[in-house]
Amino acid sequence: MRICVILEGCYPYVTGGVSSWMHQYIKAMPEHEFVVLAIGAEPSVKGKFKYELPKNVTEIREIFLTGGETDRSARPFIKFTEEEQGALYELIRCGSPDWETIFEMMQHKGVTPHEILTSRQFQRLLTDVSKQFFRYTAFSDLFHTIRSMLMPLLELLRTDIPKADIYHSIATGYAGMLARLGGYVYSVPYMITEHGIYTREREEEILRAKWVVPDCRDLWIRFFYMLSEAAYNRAEMVTSLFERAMKTQIEMGCQAKKCRVVANGIHYDMFAAIPQRKAEGKVNIAAILRIAPIKDVKTMLYAFAEMKKRYPDAALYIAGPEDDPDYAGECYDLVTRLQVPDVFFMGTIRVTEHMHQFDFTVLSSISEGQPLSVLESFAAGRPCVTTDVGCCKQLLYGSGEDNEGAAGICVPPMQPHALSVAMEEMCRNREQRIIMGNVGKRRAGRFFQHRDMIRRYQEAYDEVFRRWRE
Repeated sequence: MRICVILEGCYPYVTGGVSSWMHQYIKAMPEHEFVVLAIGAEPSVKGKFKYELPKNVTEIREIFLTGGETDRSARPFIKFTEEEQGALYELIRCGSPDWETIFEMMQHKGVTPHEILTSRQFQRLLTDVSKQFFRYTAFSDLFHTIRSMLMPLLELLRTDIPKADIYHSIATGYAGMLARLGGYVYSVPYMITEHGIYTREREEEILRAKWVVPDCRDLWIRFFYMLSEAAYNRAEMVTSLFERAMKTQIEMGCQAKKCRVVANGIHYDMFAAIPQRKAEGKVNIAAILRIAPIKDVKTMLYAFAEMKKRYPDAALYIAGPEDDPDYAGECYDLVTRLQVPDVFFMGTIRVTEHMHQFDFTVLSSISEGQPLSVLESFAAGRPCVTTDVGCCKQLLYGSGEDNEGAAGICVPPMQPHALSVAMEEMCRNREQRIIMGNVGKRRAGRFFQHRDMIRRYQEAYDEVFRRWRE
């Protein structure tokens, strides 16, 4: 089977998280041929892969959201049919476009984004949208917002998409649209796997973003909801990592009959043999994460600085890549300003080679799915302190048939004092750490084995093809 996996902003450009998951996923299915369709932020990362691609990756296609249009030529006085105008009107207002009509324009009629955005008909449609929905918004703000939204999307929809037997998008958004496009071009099925709820994550970013024109904030949010609706609409199957995420997908319009939960899995045996650290010296806390705003490293630093005043015999090791160099610089500066000792930035590490020196792990994210770092910590018998995001609480305390007990402490996100108290409790009680660590180890071995996850995805492919043929 030739499988085209579609990813945005991760594999193979960054390490950890979804990228690590994808790399291991492909390697675990040597019987299949994979095509990687990677969406990057900008052309500067072209070819700069952080992974040696597995042998069963026979092609990688790179697409970038910024960097200019591929074609600025425009046919004079281009005219669109009534059907095309209706699709464009819905696209401009972030409603419910007829995507097949737009696909036909971009793929078969050879219409360029420049031709659409500079056409007289587009200007008239935009004016109509402005009068009907944005009468109190400056037209120039609306124009530049619409252009910023539609230019990268329309460029993506011109993609010479590689042929495959099935398209598997690891998110909705732009990746989900390319999966639907691939299904349209080659008349094959596609499926979606969400590690987090992409649209909700974009919504959180937009609400905090300084670059968004305030009057157009809701429009940007609607834009990403429109993309998720389009991706869900024709997908044969949509998987998530845990029950609450699946319920969110259904609330956002995905048909319940399409939804499946397939939990993450880790290579349990690689971590299970790591011995417990002896009770000597400082308590070593590990934060294994990408240094990026969504991981909220600053809250962790504030919490650790507060805890050090009450419990000085602790050290914090932050291990992971600098996904956002500016944010990483702010974190380094914060450590200096707080004058907190025993904070060590380790960079990217091989976790199995360093886990023996840690007593427990901490995760302070403001958004997560089902973090692999928590599962790996469990497999090594290390308890966790996490924020209550994604399914972290479910991982720490169990649910359903899982009655193992607590494998850590869960606190609200963005609350440094609560995080500080939880970290201190874990530091002061070694016996509790060992008990919780053993609970986590049993939980990981029972429910989160990599081989079980791969089997479930192979079964998902079989089900998708069976349903498609029906």
